[in-house]
Amino acid sequence: MPQPIAPFPSFSIILETENLANADLNGLVNSLASLVHQTVSPTEANEVLVIDSGDAPPELLQQLCDRYSWITVHPAPPSTGYYKAKMLGAQLATGEVVVYADSDCVYEPHWLETILTTFSQNDHIQLVAGETTTRGTGAYGTAMALVYIFPQYSGKTELTQTHQYFLNNVAFRRLFLLAHPIPTELPLYRGHCVVHGENLRQAGQIIWLNPNARATHAPPDGLSHFFWRFLLIGHDYYWQQQLIGQINEGDRDATATGFGEKLRIFRDRLSRLFHNNPRHALYLPFAIPIVLVAALLIYIGYWITRLKPDHLLKTYDQILEQR
Repeated sequence: MPQPIAPFPSFSIILETENLANADLNGLVNSLASLVHQTVSPTEANEVLVIDSGDAPPELLQQLCDRYSWITVHPAPPSTGYYKAKMLGAQLATGEVVVYADSDCVYEPHWLETILTTFSQNDHIQLVAGETTTRGTGAYGTAMALVYIFPQYSGKTELTQTHQYFLNNVAFRRLFLLAHPIPTELPLYRGHCVVHGENLRQAGQIIWLNPNARATHAPPDGLSHFFWRFLLIGHDYYWQQQLIGQINEGDRDATATGFGEKLRIFRDRLSRLFHNNPRHALYLPFAIPIVLVAALLIYIGYWITRLKPDHLLKTYDQILEQR
């Protein structure tokens, strides 16, 4: 006889608006629309919290609340960063499982069901990550698929262990997360979850990946966002090396990614890119110059940060404050 399906744990969904500081405001609309079409309705959540740090117009938030009665907007101080907003959501949530989404991501219809099923079938699992890739069309979309933060879909289907997660597509048992919080006071723009993942690994915890929980993330929107985002990737890369090196007490094997490793990652991405969508081959010749500019910005950002560790992030924060 077939085994009965275990009931889903109670859950809360958390989004934030801080990610919209440089992004298209329609991203939040599209993200919520993708939640509406989930096979497990967001109305079944204990709450769907939108942590608002002032980066979305009040009239837009009101329209969304009128359209989706299951949203609860929680105001946060304007200085509340991305990771602080995420952790604030965990502190406010009441579900057994905290599911993190981003305001600039779109989720496949079985995304939420896949994550919750993983928890209900595996009592020992505390953390489930999904796979996020970059969406986009034309030469720019191909370039961002190759060089932006998120890898191509792996093509895997089985639950497996992994070494890191993205906070736009991950869920934690809430008490576990509160006992092992994401560090928020780091000299990073993004990438705190990389350090958190290494902290968990050192503590003997396992990050589980369910590659069937899939999402797409928006690429940088406009020249200014492109310019600063890739500079700050270089900034974060420098600091991640320093911080993870400290966690591992100088273990060179844990931090020695180097340019050879980056080249291997690029080759893997290229292979998966064509496998997942052969049409990218048509745009590749036009995408290469964009890739080279992005890679140069990462390199420049890395070296600026190596010489002046807090310069880029302070400058970027000042620019945002003047807007």
